[in-house]
Amino acid sequence: MTDNAATVTDTNSRAGMYLTFGLADEEYGVEILKVREIICMMDITAVPKAPPHVKGVVNLRGKVVPVIELRTRFSMPTIESTEETCIIVVVVGTREIGVVVDRVSEVLDIAEKDIEDPPTFGTIVDTSFLIGMGKTEGHVTILLDITKVLDPNDIAGIA
Repeated sequence: MTDNAATVTDTNSRAGMYLTFGLADEEYGVEILKVREIICMMDITAVPKAPPHVKGVVNLRGKVVPVIELRTRFSMPTIESTEETCIIVVVVGTREIGVVVDRVSEVLDIAEKDIEDPPTFGTIVDTSFLIGMGKTEGHVTILLDITKVLDPNDIAGIA
């Protein structure tokens, strides 16, 4: 019985406000409480020997912030930046990390009844970083657990 109670608690915590953004033709969402700010693209200083998805670091008001290319992290092809490309600065633990996205869409309040569990693909596809699938305005928004998307080991020595 305790396990079921824990599951219900975890499930209920999925409802709330999400900042939505686009990568290619897909819409993703991240919990708004994890978002520090959204900034326009700026010069990113590359860091030698960093993993391919670690774009480098930026100087954000005197603070060095690592930047992750989310397209590369998700094994998507990279594209040139556009006027819509921006960096979402998120808080993971006590660290701020920038995430490059194609465009920021909007903030949505998604109710629990509109969030389904992530699909299961067996061991072929890892979905452990997904909170769920938000059904909003006739389409699906992939809700990310940003703390699981961003591997702290990848950025530990960068900033």
